[in-house]
Amino acid sequence: MILGITGGSGCGKTTLLKLIGQQGGLILDCDAIYHELLATDRELLAAIEGRFPGVVAGGVLQRKKLGALVFSDGQALEDLNRITHGAVKREVLRRLEAGPKLAAIDAIALFEGGLAELCDLTVAVTAPTEDRVRRLMARDGITEEYARSRIAAQHSQDWFRQRCGAVLENDGTEARFRDKCLAFLRQSGIIES
Repeated sequence: MILGITGGSGCGKTTLLKLIGQQGGLILDCDAIYHELLATDRELLAAIEGRFPGVVAGGVLQRKKLGALVFSDGQALEDLNRITHGAVKREVLRRLEAGPKLAAIDAIALFEGGLAELCDLTVAVTAPTEDRVRRLMARDGITEEYARSRIAAQHSQDWFRQRCGAVLENDGTEARFRDKCLAFLRQSGIIES
């Protein structure tokens, strides 16, 4: 069973992923994979620098500098995604070669990156915008303005709802959302009761 988990930044996808990991599932966090590739895949870094001159310093991607460029320019974000999606998908496929019984692919670009086609079930995790802004500020140490620009650059929550086979709304406490995720995993037959 391969579960595809998607939704905007700050929605709470990590809660669902942790539960799957606790069941022995292979967790494929595409954001983490992307960051690993930035450290190991020089061709990827060169392609990003080629499109966005000045965002790499000393062989390291300057994330906030790149973010400031792409989160306010739809074409720039599209260009970045075109560069990164193929590299991430190749790495996900490589990691799935072991044939795990349960795996979860966490990707904000699950559909655009061609990863949804690998999944048995796709799940949208959604949350109220104000909760997302607050979580992003706390988690990433960013300003409210930057958090809002990141959210505005992403698809709407309805976009995710319309494309996924299931939706989990994170509209309460972390404990309540964890219980909601557990109930979903049991009802879907992904984990045993």
